[in-house]
Amino acid sequence: MLGGNKKKNLKEQKNMKLLYGTGNQAKISAMRQRLKELDIELTGLEDMKEQGYEIPVAPENGSTPLENARQKALAYYKAFHMPVFSCDSGLYFDNVPDEIQPGVHVRTINGKYLSDEEMLAYYTGLVKKYGPLTARYKNAICFVKDENSIYEAMDEAMESEKFILTDAPHSRIRKKGFPLDSISIDIKTGQYYYDLSMEQLDKVAVEDGFLSFFKELKEKVL
Repeated sequence: MLGGNKKKNLKEQKNMKLLYGTGNQAKISAMRQRLKELDIELTGLEDMKEQGYEIPVAPENGSTPLENARQKALAYYKAFHMPVFSCDSGLYFDNVPDEIQPGVHVRTINGKYLSDEEMLAYYTGLVKKYGPLTARYKNAICFVKDENSIYEAMDEAMESEKFILTDAPHSRIRKKGFPLDSISIDIKTGQYYYDLSMEQLDKVAVEDGFLSFFKELKEKVL
């Protein structure tokens, strides 16, 4: 699963501090929760900004989640010179025209970056047109330890389970940064993502593949 152009066996360190190359606090919180058993301390771009660093605009013009994750991780490593990882994902629907597939452009539609509310309006509109959509996320990660040590993965273990996108948002809950979760329904239980248990939600927010990636990374690299 772990792909890299150089591997080193380093002395294991506890409380390894890594930069998660995102300004999305909801994503940072979910990743912290998922990785808490590994003694990995995460910091985010907003933390770097508060320390006086200028945050670069990282490119995201790849055609796959892995290309985007790599672009972002390399840009943030160049800016901060510390171990950093970035993630990216693509949203894919069953049985819709290719031109409707969001892919890596989940938030950017026709060149416009959408707010949480605009995302809800757009995707509920698709459901109204095509009916309930069976969907899944394809996820990727790239970790840059230094210029010669880059590790990345995008495989089935990082894909989300299939779920249903509905046009009826959850009546009570919205979580900033994850607008589509309010219209996402777990196929196994028929429940909205927001009505799942905390343990189930953690796995939905950060797939098991990410935990496996960091377990292997910690054994071989960190």
